[in-house]
Amino acid sequence: MTQPMAAMEMMRSLRRDRGEARKLPPGTWKRILAFAKPYRRDIVVFLTATVVSSVIAVVTPVLAGRVVDAINRGGPRSTVVTVAVVIAGLAVVDTVLSMVGRWFSSRIGEGIILSLRTRVFAHVQRMPVAFFSRTQTGALVSRLNNDVIGAQRAFTSTLSGVVSNVIALVLTLAVMLTLSWPITLAALVLLPVFVLPARRVGRRLAGITREAAELNASMNTTMTERFNVAGAMLVKLFGRPEDEEEAFGARAARVRDVGVLSAVYSRAFFAALTLVAALATALVYGAGGWLALAGGLSAGTVVSLALLLTRLYGPLTALSNVQLDVASALVSFDRVFEVLDLEPALTPGSTTIPAGARSVEFRGVSFSYPAADEVSLASLEDVAVLDTAPRTPVLHDIDFEARPGQLVALVGPSGAGKTTISSLVPRLYDVDAGAVLVGGVDVRQATTASLRNAVGVVTQEAHLFHDTIRANLLFARPGAAEDQLWDALRRARIEPLVRSLPDGLDTVVGERGHRLSGGEKQRLAIARLLLKAPGVVILDEATAHLDTDSERAVQQALDEALADRTALVIAHRLSTVRNADLILVVDGGRIVERGTHESLLAAGGLYATLYSAGSAHVPSAT
Repeated sequence: MTQPMAAMEMMRSLRRDRGEARKLPPGTWKRILAFAKPYRRDIVVFLTATVVSSVIAVVTPVLAGRVVDAINRGGPRSTVVTVAVVIAGLAVVDTVLSMVGRWFSSRIGEGIILSLRTRVFAHVQRMPVAFFSRTQTGALVSRLNNDVIGAQRAFTSTLSGVVSNVIALVLTLAVMLTLSWPITLAALVLLPVFVLPARRVGRRLAGITREAAELNASMNTTMTERFNVAGAMLVKLFGRPEDEEEAFGARAARVRDVGVLSAVYSRAFFAALTLVAALATALVYGAGGWLALAGGLSAGTVVSLALLLTRLYGPLTALSNVQLDVASALVSFDRVFEVLDLEPALTPGSTTIPAGARSVEFRGVSFSYPAADEVSLASLEDVAVLDTAPRTPVLHDIDFEARPGQLVALVGPSGAGKTTISSLVPRLYDVDAGAVLVGGVDVRQATTASLRNAVGVVTQEAHLFHDTIRANLLFARPGAAEDQLWDALRRARIEPLVRSLPDGLDTVVGERGHRLSGGEKQRLAIARLLLKAPGVVILDEATAHLDTDSERAVQQALDEALADRTALVIAHRLSTVRNADLILVVDGGRIVERGTHESLLAAGGLYATLYSAGSAHVPSAT
């Protein structure tokens, strides 16, 4: 290993954050080895190539000394040529081995990254909505990127570094001691002069690197929030670009200052390594040359010692931090396992809801939102300790039935629990007591696929992926044919708009569909629902925040979507549910009134109060 390469490797080692070196849970090693098991043959080949390459690195300086001795003795030219050819051959072999090692290292590393990422992604997909409502998206993405890559380093750079450095160190010391133990010991005397200060520099660099990471994370968070459509609109609407530039500039300036400081420390470290290596080399040449002139050593031995010395300081210093390197890699695994160990709160059932099921029934349902420790991790919320507040009941003894083809409306003041009731039907959460049945099957016992097929939802803010109209529609029914897509768009009253677009179905809708208006997004979401064709439809204030024309178009699309289906509708405007088969008035998590529009008005209760007050905007409850 050359001095610049050795310095780079040691810098990476010393930069690791010592704050991460914490005790790992028992069984971590066993789980790591389970991920490595499919690649055990690749690991054997990789380590073999690494060992042989380390041996060649030690043999080459010894052969170079032989050449010098042969020249000094005036020995046969064939000897010099033969040794030179052997050195060249070893160089070729070493090059091939480096390519082989790199190939297998990449196979192992990328394979482990693939295994970890797919495992974490699939696991996160099964987590309940409460998990996503508490988790920082950036922290979760970091587990899939930074920590997964850090974990695979345990099998590539860390593993190969430890093996190659141990082999190189043992062989180099053995050969040097064989050639001249006094000079070897003298050269080693200088090692503490470098290693001890280097470790202190490493601790300082760890703090600098940690601060740089935090500052960069802060900048990334700012950019993510300000560069999405909603954030950019907010900044423009409130007219504060100068303040944003100033705040961002202050963070960026600190990143610059930290970068300069890190560069200075790094250069000082490299200069110290170069200086100590040069002093040690001078010592070998000086002491070895003196002994050679006195007849105690050959000139070739002196050259071999000097060359071997350059391969000694790198492994020694790297191995002095091997515990930290291994701990850092293992902590990355631990952070990935931390997510994998968070059990999904909802376990799929095994009962299939009958095709075409159109009934919904709530039987004495009580519910409270899950506690933080049931669905989240402190590290993903960026808090020291999870919220320990006790679970607070949100729904109390909810009991009603929506028979096939009926339209049941949920009305009430903000925070009454309307949206919470609707979220229990597609099983976004599980009830604490009672049962929710779709098609006569308890949703907790239903298979995920059959429940998703039976229930469709349109929320007040339809979410669209940053993809084409076609892709967003096919998300509901992947195998749908072209004519089925256009039929759904026609029934959702948005076909003319899509046909007028230059790219038609292949038009990209932008982030969260922001290239479309609110009404257009809603009608596209309804088209997606029509394509899915569920027997039960939930409308969570689907016409909220729309202008009159858009609301009229969306309402027409909704009429099409609700035809021959059972509907559970959260009313935004009470006038829109006058013809509902059953109106449930929710307040404080309880159904306080139920009946038709006329009967509820005649009762003179909460519904009559809301209606007579012209409550055209009843916000969505949580």
